[in-house]
Amino acid sequence: MDFPFLNELNESQRLAVEFTDGASLVIAGAGSGKTRVLTYKIAYLLKKGLAPSSILALTFTNKAAREMKERIAEMVGEQTARYLWMGTFHSVFSRILRSEAELIGYSKNFTVYDSSDSKSLIKSIVKELKLDEKIYKHGFVHSRISYAKNNLITPEAYQGNIDLIKADNSSRIPLLKDIYKIYCNRCKQADAMDFDDLLMQTNVLFRNHPEILQKYQERFGYILVDEYQDTNFAQYLIVKKLAERHERICVVGDDAQSIYSFRGANIDNILQFKNTYKNSRVFKLERNYRSTQTIVNAANSLIDKNAQQIRKTVFSEKETGKPIKVLSVFTDFEEGFTVANNINDLRFSNNYRYQDIAILYRTNSQSRVMEEALRKQNIPYRIYGGLSFYQRKEIKDVIAYCRLVCNPNDEEALKRIINYPARGIGETTVNKLIECAQLHAVSAWEVLTDMLKYNLAVNAGTANKLAQFRNMIDVFAQQISTQNAYEMANSIVKTSGILSDAYTDRSPENMSKVDNVEELLKAIHEFAEAKQEEEGTAFLPDFLSEVSLLTDQDTDKESDKDKVTLMTVHSAKGLEFKAVFIVGMEEELFPSPFCQSERELEEERRLFYVAITRAEERLFISFAKSRFKNGKTNFSNPSRFIKDIDVQYLDLPLEQKPKQGRIGDWDDDLETERNRFQKPFSKPAYNERIELPSTPKRLVKLSSASLDKIPVQNGSIPVGAFVKHGIFGIGKVLETAVVNGNEKADIDFGEKGIKSLLLKFAKLEVLE
Repeated sequence: MDFPFLNELNESQRLAVEFTDGASLVIAGAGSGKTRVLTYKIAYLLKKGLAPSSILALTFTNKAAREMKERIAEMVGEQTARYLWMGTFHSVFSRILRSEAELIGYSKNFTVYDSSDSKSLIKSIVKELKLDEKIYKHGFVHSRISYAKNNLITPEAYQGNIDLIKADNSSRIPLLKDIYKIYCNRCKQADAMDFDDLLMQTNVLFRNHPEILQKYQERFGYILVDEYQDTNFAQYLIVKKLAERHERICVVGDDAQSIYSFRGANIDNILQFKNTYKNSRVFKLERNYRSTQTIVNAANSLIDKNAQQIRKTVFSEKETGKPIKVLSVFTDFEEGFTVANNINDLRFSNNYRYQDIAILYRTNSQSRVMEEALRKQNIPYRIYGGLSFYQRKEIKDVIAYCRLVCNPNDEEALKRIINYPARGIGETTVNKLIECAQLHAVSAWEVLTDMLKYNLAVNAGTANKLAQFRNMIDVFAQQISTQNAYEMANSIVKTSGILSDAYTDRSPENMSKVDNVEELLKAIHEFAEAKQEEEGTAFLPDFLSEVSLLTDQDTDKESDKDKVTLMTVHSAKGLEFKAVFIVGMEEELFPSPFCQSERELEEERRLFYVAITRAEERLFISFAKSRFKNGKTNFSNPSRFIKDIDVQYLDLPLEQKPKQGRIGDWDDDLETERNRFQKPFSKPAYNERIELPSTPKRLVKLSSASLDKIPVQNGSIPVGAFVKHGIFGIGKVLETAVVNGNEKADIDFGEKGIKSLLLKFAKLEVLE
C-alpha cells in the first residue's frame, strides 16, 4: 500500500508514524514537529483501514484538536475524519459521561462548572460555615480540592488521609476536609460537575461499572495522546485502563517541557512510560525546525543540568544566528524602557512586525512596568490570556440563563440571574432560599417549585416575584427540545429582559456589552448551522456542552492584530515568535522563591527552557539589579539559570564578561562602586560603558536615629558619602548646600547623571 504523504516526513518522524504494533513513546524536542507526527499517524492508521470511530486522540486544547482534524481531513477526506474521537481530555470524557451519566447519579444535561463557578460556591460554603475568608481563601481552597480530585482522592478518602490532614492543620485550614465534602454534595445537588470531576467521575464510572469500561476498551482500537508530559494521575489512569487490553497506544511529548505540576501534571507519567508499557518502543524527534542553531544549543546546554530527564540531542540545521543578548539594567523601570528600545530597533532595523515579538515573564505582576514602557513609546501590545470572551460579565449572565433552563438545579446559575435584570429579589431572599434548600437537603430550585411545602420564610410579595421567575424558566425549559440552540437562546435574551435592560444605558461601554451579547448569539447561530449539517438539529444543551470546555487559546480573537504579545512563560508553551524577550531573570523571581526541592528547581529550569525555545531568530534575556516590590526597592542577583547556559552562546554585558572562559560569580561588591568614584567626576563619552552600581553590603535608612551616628560635614549627609535612591540607584554625594532654607545635595548617580535633590523630600539611604 502506498502512502505518498509519508514522504513529507523526515526519517525519525516516519519511523514513529509507521510503528503501530504496540505501545510507543515519541519524545519530541521543541520545534521538532510532534503535532505533525500525531496528525500523520492518525491519517496513516485510517489509510491502513482502521475505522475512524475506533481511534481516540486526546489533546490539551480544542484548538489543537480542531487544527489536527482539519489537516487529517485534507489527507483522508472530511467524511472519514469527522467520525474520529478527537478532542481534549475534558471534552471527550464529558461526551462519555453524558452518555452514561445516570449510572453515576447525574442527568445527561448536567452542568459543567468553570473555575469561577467553583470558587463562588466555595466562597458561599466558607461564609455559611462562618469561617475566616482571609484564611480560607476560595482560590487556595479550590486548588486543594482540585489537587485531591486530580489524584482521585474522594472526600471520604481525604478525611482519612493523615498526611493531608497534617498539611491542612499546618496551613491553619483544618476544616478543609469538611468544605471538600460539602462542596461535592452541593455540586451533586446542583447536578453539576467541575472540570476536575470530568476526569474523576470517568474513573468512578470505569471502576464501578466494568462492563462500561469494557465497552470503551473494545471501541477504541488505537489511542493517541498529545503533550503526555502534562497528564495528571487521573488522566494517566483513564488512558491506562482504556489501553490495557490491547496496548495499542502512542503518546507524544517532551519531558523537558513538563511545567504544569501546579495543575497536577506529573512528569513521572512520561519518565516511567517504559515501565508502564513493558514492550513499548521509544522514538526521538531531535531536529528542531523552529530556532537558530545558537538558540537550540543554548537551550540544550541549559536543560543538560537537569538530572531527571530522557536524554536527547536536539539540533537545528537553520542558520547559526546571533548570540543571545543578555541585558543588565539597574532597575525594573529601566528594564521596561530597555526592552522597548530593543523592540524599536528590531522593528526598524530587521523589519519585524510587532506581532513577531513576545515579552515573557515569570509572574503576571511583571507586566505593569512593561506596559508602561510600551505605552510611552507608542508600541501596541496585548496581554495574552487576559479576560476571554466567555468570561465577560454580560456573556456569563446569558450563559447562566441557558444553564438554568437546561438544568434548573444549577445553584450557581440561579444565584447569578435570579435578580438580573432587577426584579426585586434581594440578597437576603436568596440567602433564605439557599439556607432552606440546605436544611432540607434539596436544590434551591426544588424549594422554588413548592415554597409552601418547604416553608420558605418570605412574604407574599416576595413569594410572588419568585414564582414569576420560576414560571419564566419553566416556560423556557419546556421549549429546549423543540427549538434549536439559536432560537432558544434568542428567545431567552429577549424575553428575560437582558437586551432591553442593556439598551436603557447608551454609554459606549454599555453598548459594547450589547455588541458582545449579539456576538454570542451569532456564535450560537453558527454552531447550530454547523451541527445541523453534521448531526441534525443542535439544541441548547449541545451548545453548553461545547462552550463550557473552551480554553483561553480557543477564545483568543486578537492573534491576527499587529501587537507585541505579553504573557507568562506558562501561557507561551506551544507558541513561537521571531523575537522573544525573557525579562526578570533574577534570583527570587526566576527561579521562583517558592522552590523547596531539587525537583521543583528542575521544573523551573524546564520553564526557562520553554521560554528560550519559543524564539525563532532573536532572543534577549534581561535582569534588573534592583526591583521595586512590597513598597521598597530590593536588590537582586542574576538568575542562576543564566549561568547554566554555555557562555559561547551569550552576548553578555561588559561588566559580566567571563574571566578565564567562564562566567563570574556576579557577586555584588560595594568596593567596586567606591573605587569608581575615587577619580574626579567627569562626564563619560557618549559611547563609553560605565559599570552599573551593584548591591551594597548593608543599608542604613536615613532616620533621626541613624543620622546621629553619621559624621556631619556641613550638612546632614557628609560629602563623599554613598547613598541609594529608589529610582536613580547608588550615587556619591558631591556637594551639599542650603538653598532658600532647604538643604540640597548634588549627587553623582553614574549613568543616571548628577541630580540635585532636596534632602527633606528625597528618600535616600546612606550606605555604610
